[in-house]
Amino acid sequence: MSQSIQTPPVSRRAVVSADGTTIGYRTMGAGPGLIVVGGALRTSEDYLPLATALARSFTVHLAERRGRGASGPQGARYTLETEVADLLAIQAETGARLAFGHSYGGLVVLETARSSQAFERIAVYEPGLPAGHVPTAWMAPYRERLAAGDPHGAFVHFIRGVGGAPAYLAKLPYWYLRLALRVGFRGPGWQRMRPLLEANLAEHEQVAAQQGRLAAFSAVTAPVLLLCGRRSSRASRAEYGVVRSALPGATLETLDGLHHFGPQGKSGVVVAEHALAFLR
Repeated sequence: MSQSIQTPPVSRRAVVSADGTTIGYRTMGAGPGLIVVGGALRTSEDYLPLATALARSFTVHLAERRGRGASGPQGARYTLETEVADLLAIQAETGARLAFGHSYGGLVVLETARSSQAFERIAVYEPGLPAGHVPTAWMAPYRERLAAGDPHGAFVHFIRGVGGAPAYLAKLPYWYLRLALRVGFRGPGWQRMRPLLEANLAEHEQVAAQQGRLAAFSAVTAPVLLLCGRRSSRASRAEYGVVRSALPGATLETLDGLHHFGPQGKSGVVVAEHALAFLR
């Protein structure tokens, strides 16, 4: 697949979810309906290359999850089920029978497929469905730093505590990492990420709440393509193997050269190529 794909015409649409919250999404392409759901600390903007590549074969509906862009706030009663209701609202409006989810968005897609028959086929990339222990010790200091108006300090607790950071990074002193982020983390990516830091905490609390629920996902009847990146940690890749075993109709595929953030940015085109072969 070419790495340079012209962006098709995009229309912005919205639905009202079960709790009355407006959920925005972008629609592009032509063909069977496919909903794309992104991960934590990301907006739909991060998935435009992926969506554009998928739109060569599908009518893609790129969700703007709540707490982002044109969508409403998470709300005080936010749970994983809130996200499921949002996804079902888009599905009911569009009639889409296919779904792609990344990270936390992958968990949302899998939970929706577990609790409903909304989708005929789904693809997920490194979904946030825990197969083991979820670190939570970082959450309290993260919350404290946010309350103190220190987003960089909060983010350091996140990257050191969530378990996915390189070993050398986790060993660096907190003050050093915080200073390095304050100096070097200022670009457009950070500007999009900073308003999502509170939502990030709520979403990871929901991931932690899924510990011990893996067996429940045997209720997913739709065929599932489970993708992961070979550059992700060996421990993470082993967990995705466990997740695959819990899903009756799942196939696991490991993509060379990619890590957890494979579906974002330019590498999203590579991920789309593998998802297309399955979703067609």
